[in-house]
Amino acid sequence: MKTITVTELRGNIFKLLDEVLRTGIPIEVNKGGAKLRIVPAEPSNKLRNLISRPDVINGDPEEIVDVSWEREVNFDLP
Repeated sequence: MKTITVTELRGNIFKLLDEVLRTGIPIEVNKGGAKLRIVPAEPSNKLRNLISRPDVINGDPEEIVDVSWEREVNFDLP
């Protein structure tokens, strides 16, 4: 959890609130020794942040167990 001062909160409040909403990770604010937390009211959906990876194999992993790489690899190393 990130801890910030009230001055940092005042200077970056919109950025910090967006960060809490995007990540779901609370921010702790230290005000004269007392601690406050900014937390999302509802839990965030972390799967929403996943990036699409079209080059990743999509299917049954058992199908790639017997893949032959002999034509792909040169075993004649110097």
